[in-house]
Amino acid sequence: MKTTLTIMVALVALFTSCNNMEQVKKENNIEYPQAKTGDVVDNYFGTEVADPYRWLEDDNSEETGKWVDAENIVTNSYLDKIPFRNAMKERLEKLWNYPKIGLPFKKGDFWYFYKNNGLQNQSVLYKMDDLDAEPEVFIDPNTFSEDGTTSLSGMSFSKDGKYCAYLISKGGSDWNEIFVIDVLTKEKLADHIEWVKFSGVNWFKDGFFYGKFPAPKEGDDLKGKNVNQMVYYHKIGENQDDDKLIHEDKENPGRMYSIYATKDESFLVMSGSDPNSRGNSLWYKKADAKEWTVITKNYDYQIGIIGNIGNMLYIKTNENAPNSKVISIDTNTSEQKEVIAEKEDVMDGISIRGKYIISYYLHNASSQAFVHNADGSIKQEVKLPGIGTFSGSISGDEETMQLFYSFTSFTTPGLSYKYDIEANTSELFRKSELDFDMENYETKQIWYKSKDGTEIPMFIVSKKGIELNGKNPTMLYGYGGFDISLPPSFSVDRLLWLEQGGIYVQANLRGGGEFGEKWHEAGTKLNKQNVFDDFIAAANYLIDNKYTSTDYLAISGRSNGGLLVGATMIQRPDLFKVAFPGVGVMDMLRYHKFTIGYYWANDYGTSDDSIQFNNLIKYSPVHVLKDGECYPSTLVVTADHDDRVFPAHSFKFAARLQAAQGCDKPVLIRIDKNAGHGAGKPTAMVIQDKVDMWSYALYEMGLSAKY
Repeated sequence: MKTTLTIMVALVALFTSCNNMEQVKKENNIEYPQAKTGDVVDNYFGTEVADPYRWLEDDNSEETGKWVDAENIVTNSYLDKIPFRNAMKERLEKLWNYPKIGLPFKKGDFWYFYKNNGLQNQSVLYKMDDLDAEPEVFIDPNTFSEDGTTSLSGMSFSKDGKYCAYLISKGGSDWNEIFVIDVLTKEKLADHIEWVKFSGVNWFKDGFFYGKFPAPKEGDDLKGKNVNQMVYYHKIGENQDDDKLIHEDKENPGRMYSIYATKDESFLVMSGSDPNSRGNSLWYKKADAKEWTVITKNYDYQIGIIGNIGNMLYIKTNENAPNSKVISIDTNTSEQKEVIAEKEDVMDGISIRGKYIISYYLHNASSQAFVHNADGSIKQEVKLPGIGTFSGSISGDEETMQLFYSFTSFTTPGLSYKYDIEANTSELFRKSELDFDMENYETKQIWYKSKDGTEIPMFIVSKKGIELNGKNPTMLYGYGGFDISLPPSFSVDRLLWLEQGGIYVQANLRGGGEFGEKWHEAGTKLNKQNVFDDFIAAANYLIDNKYTSTDYLAISGRSNGGLLVGATMIQRPDLFKVAFPGVGVMDMLRYHKFTIGYYWANDYGTSDDSIQFNNLIKYSPVHVLKDGECYPSTLVVTADHDDRVFPAHSFKFAARLQAAQGCDKPVLIRIDKNAGHGAGKPTAMVIQDKVDMWSYALYEMGLSAKY
């Protein structure tokens, strides 16, 4: 039977043509920009689905540009009315203004580290002769652009340390350009490579491998579907037009590949990913060999070569091991052995440092680390400073084994430790200069039951001794997707919330990677509703146990987490006071048609399949909004250069939500200009974004900041 899912015809009469961006009076006295409704209707397996705001997908049109500008005016005007907003900004700038220094690492004859003096828009890369030497600026991304919107998105040194290839991103886009600098002279060479995306720079001999896509059609660079990726080899001193094509897969245009060398350059490795599979393919060969040796051509499981010790390759895989294990391949005999068996805890990472293997695990979403001998036997557990997050890798000098790691928690701002493997001791190398008394705050981990009885963990951060009276302003954050874990982490901006008596809560939802592939799969495709149920159950737990109440509960999430917020605020609008869906995937029927969206099909499924369509339409935020329903006060956030999650997702959601809102709670959208999905955003812009979120949350709860 043919059904029709349409936006009510009455809306067409209410919202007429908006070419001159006239204003429409709303009951809450906010004059939202008028968004016309078109007559686009798509047919999915006999079901007609209206898409009245399809015109907002044209990011190059004058009409869309006017709507964006008008929405920003409305949003800024509303936020300007918050009486304590400027005071919160001054406070956050003061808190933020302390040196943030990364771990030192050695390449060639020199040591390097990143540092931000405090409020610099971009962190600077410094170089030293040794750890005690005076550092000098090596690459300063703040010189790339006047407003700090061009960032250093990656860099890689040649094996001898003579050259450094670095990538830049403009306006937060995923598109990268590669340049090369001479380490000794700091002279930028003529080498310049364009249209690089989702690729590192992988050095081998006197050049490097990189992945690129065909140049997009004019106007499609931020929304066009990214297919037909190719791997090239660039030799230093040559033009990009002369680069050698190493690999392409014309029969499978959606697949992407990377080629890289082991640290000693004795082996080359090639890995391929497929948009329809969660796993990857894997090949290797000795550097002087012509033919690749296949480890797997299938895409049924995740597998990767972490490095080698002599002729022995070490491989992390979740084949028949959902929490991952490590195997080895003797390249002389092709014999495979299990080196580190699967554990009850999920293996979060693995690396080789000299003759040792270091494994990182998540135990109930917090870090553990172990040092193994080459045969996999445990030498020792790394004695971490407490419950929190190990950086996931150890940097330093592998020849002298001067090693460093970072440790952080919700109340520990990135401490750097020097690690002695032989003695198994950690010495504080650099402490934070943040001026904030963390002793007054604490973190609890509790477990609660989701709708189906599954036990879900979450972290609760607050002042010590906080009264559980149901009146505490609370921010609940989640993600729940793509095998991504949310361990304890530190963020300066949360201090604004905590010092106001606020509670910060981070839920480890299904769909994430905290407990291995089974946990991940339990929140994907036809199981996606589990993620929303987990989030809603977290909110109910907080309310039932008097941490907060519906009048003081806000929710936030970004990207897949933006979808989480959008879906749950619609399913349970009565449960939340304020909602912050950031750069979210909001149109679940069309997400795979833009940029790299088709790669998310393994988590979501697509509307090209009838079974998946019938599931997606049940929770797709732009499609399930109901006219006249009272939704939470909402601040949607996106950016005009977001080519990861195309901003039309947020445009369409905001326009539809403004039309549907049945009460006087505001529905705002902020569209950052010359910014992307989040990476590389300048400090000044980040500070303003965070201030707007925290001040809006308090304001909508009827509270005031205590300054």
